[in-house]
Amino acid sequence: MKTPTHFRRPVFLLGLFMLMLNIGTAQGQSKSDSLDRFVRAKMQQLRIPGVQLAIVRHGKLVKLGQYGLANVQDSVPVSPRTRFALNSITKAFVGVAVMQLAEAGKLDLAAPASRYLPDLPAAWQPVTVRQLLTHTSGLPDIMPEDVAGMVTEGNESAAWARLQTQPLAFPIGEKFAYNQTNYVLLGKIIDQLSGQPFTQFIQARQLDVVGMPRTTTGDAHDVLPNAARGYTFTRVVNGEFRRTSQLRHLFEVYAPSHRTAAGMSSTAEEVARWIIALQQGQLLHPASLPVMWTPGVLNNGRQRGFSQFLNGYALGWPTISRAEHPAVAPVGGGRSAVFVYPKDDLAIVVLTNLQGANPDSFVDELAAFYIPDMRASTGFGLSPTLRALHNELRKQGFAQALAEVKKAKKKNPAYQLPEDEVNAWGYFLLKQAQPKDALEVFKLNVSLYPQSANTYDSLAETYEELGNHDLARKNYQRALELNPQNTTAAQYLKKS
Repeated sequence: MKTPTHFRRPVFLLGLFMLMLNIGTAQGQSKSDSLDRFVRAKMQQLRIPGVQLAIVRHGKLVKLGQYGLANVQDSVPVSPRTRFALNSITKAFVGVAVMQLAEAGKLDLAAPASRYLPDLPAAWQPVTVRQLLTHTSGLPDIMPEDVAGMVTEGNESAAWARLQTQPLAFPIGEKFAYNQTNYVLLGKIIDQLSGQPFTQFIQARQLDVVGMPRTTTGDAHDVLPNAARGYTFTRVVNGEFRRTSQLRHLFEVYAPSHRTAAGMSSTAEEVARWIIALQQGQLLHPASLPVMWTPGVLNNGRQRGFSQFLNGYALGWPTISRAEHPAVAPVGGGRSAVFVYPKDDLAIVVLTNLQGANPDSFVDELAAFYIPDMRASTGFGLSPTLRALHNELRKQGFAQALAEVKKAKKKNPAYQLPEDEVNAWGYFLLKQAQPKDALEVFKLNVSLYPQSANTYDSLAETYEELGNHDLARKNYQRALELNPQNTTAAQYLKKS
């Protein structure tokens, strides 16, 4: 019996809808599965015990992931409820708190901090609120690197009194220097202008607004339900920090006045919902975000940050200034990272319990699952000139590298590839498990800079990785001739 015509179309459309739904679900699952495999591979590579992941796309939470162990010794797995220490990501919450006071007309970012804290030492008084936020103040650091000088709840008053007798580390605004004194002062300003302790102000104006019951302030002394234990492979040996093969407990203590610098704990999901609320105007006016995310500048007009990658520091938020896919990127304790890509409507939260995991080194790779242009295979992260060459060589083969450069120089005599950028490109390819392509790039660098010991050193290293010991030895010999202080080359030649 034939189906009546008036029934066929709805059945067909329903079937088509279900097919499209299944295809979309399969594609989503495939992306999620690939992303999970990537995270687990990174955990294995970096020996990270536990990870929480949250991804926000177009204002919605599209991915939550929990991996590994929150507590190694008791084999407690990471769950959605596990709380991780945010460390210096706390400063981003402080940046929001300061902007809220600015929006209320209680604070001027360009004003000297002494307007709000009149008892500051005379040398400190010209430092502006913005310079505190961007670590360009030049103030002495209240948290020295030596462990013996750690400030705790019992000695913070004495440490503060001692600090105020010390000279400026450098003229105000001359340098970028990451410095916890800046955020101790910001905590005092928030206390003064809000009329309540900064922890209560952040709780009322951010955490309660968003609904973040698992986000708290404290340190290792506090008993926190579902808290991930902190771990490290670093230990102090003869007064120096050294990385070892033994996993050890990490015990972090923050005096109460220092908890604007570090001290918050949260889950990846709650941090992700905080970002959504921030971008949707629940915490700040939309016009305030560009202000908060603009890097500070030095007296010479330049910006500086932690590294060439995290190359700026805004109001509590480290920044990645670049032509393509710029980001604001709070990082904490060498173990957690929050990347927001404002132009791409994407945010990624990675929380781990390993000091030294440095997830900021691979968050861009996570972003590439959602933004294909950011895939390493397309040369993302290279300079525009190198990226164009990289993509051309993907078509023609990397053996054509020198020929393509000669062709480009013929068209434009000013065409130039800096030695350090080409060298970094080679290691970029090695990281992508493309040693043969990397070899061609290092050969190109030797051709461009034949008097540089470093070019031969990198070429020799790659030959060794590929198992060509004769050419590795030959290039290490040349590297040592050009630089007799090259210990890597000397040690290799001695062993071989």
